[in-house]
Amino acid sequence: MTTQHNYFEITRDKAREVLADAGHKAFRAKQLADWVYNKGVTDPTVMSNLPAAVTDEFSFLTSSVAQQADSSDGTTKLLLNLSDNCQIETVLIPSEKRATACVSTQAGCAIGCKFCASGLGGLQRNISTGEILQQLIHLRQTTGTAPTNVVFMGMGEPLANYEASIAAIRAIIDPDRFGISARRVTLSTIGIPSAIRRLATEDLPITLAISLHAPSDELRREIIPSAAKHSIDQILQAAGEFYEARKREVTLEYILLEGVNDAEHHARNLSRLAGRLRCNVNLIRYNPVESLPFAPSTRGATEAFINTLRETGTNATLRTARGTDIAAACGQLKGRNSRF
Repeated sequence: MTTQHNYFEITRDKAREVLADAGHKAFRAKQLADWVYNKGVTDPTVMSNLPAAVTDEFSFLTSSVAQQADSSDGTTKLLLNLSDNCQIETVLIPSEKRATACVSTQAGCAIGCKFCASGLGGLQRNISTGEILQQLIHLRQTTGTAPTNVVFMGMGEPLANYEASIAAIRAIIDPDRFGISARRVTLSTIGIPSAIRRLATEDLPITLAISLHAPSDELRREIIPSAAKHSIDQILQAAGEFYEARKREVTLEYILLEGVNDAEHHARNLSRLAGRLRCNVNLIRYNPVESLPFAPSTRGATEAFINTLRETGTNATLRTARGTDIAAACGQLKGRNSRF
């Protein structure tokens, strides 16, 4: 019996090689890629111009949709079962000009941000390149919308699953696969300096986002215990090297938590940090988690915070929370269906 290769786990060239070795014409690889990447089809019986001998060389989806939640604002969140019953989440956030897929890179998370649901059950495992890419396919198949942008901001730390994350990005920006512009791909990290420097050597003109969430090491360690491993200074130095290598402005992400990190002095300290490199500050409205003792900043505190940043010369934007009625924050849907 022929050993099947999972189509999402192998490169474009490997897929061609598999078909060539099986005696199939070169154009079959292009036909197959058209079905999967352009049309979002993974059912071989629907691939009308391909003989079974071609599709039998591959397996496709190794994950399945366990639950779908659709928000009143158009956001769709999926809880996916992996082949070993680990679970991950992925979200499609549509807007007027784009459809942004938020993908996970790990089942669970080891970072342990105190305000985040993803790490409540700890880290189960890294997920594979194919399991990352399948999230885009599931989103397209369930919503009928092909993602135009991808953010690595779901469950897990992408740079702690470096090889799989980078391979997935290469597939996403490959014109012969998903064909999404690298400038529409963002990788968000808690900040691992050595991995950021490694990322700077990759020929990937993506956006790097640093999940900062506090303007001092002391406060950051309180809300992100694992942050004790690396200081903000070390992270910003590495981010500066990324900018010098890739000439892509870095984004500093900052979730506003009521009474925790949203005072005027926090804003001024954040502005001083932002002034150290070419960056934008992306303020995020907190999406509350039922079991955690954090609340989003009030409207007044949020407006005062962003005004302080702008008055001190920092380029700042406010990201509106989406999917609040469907537990769209990372890890919430999994938590409600917890198996651990």
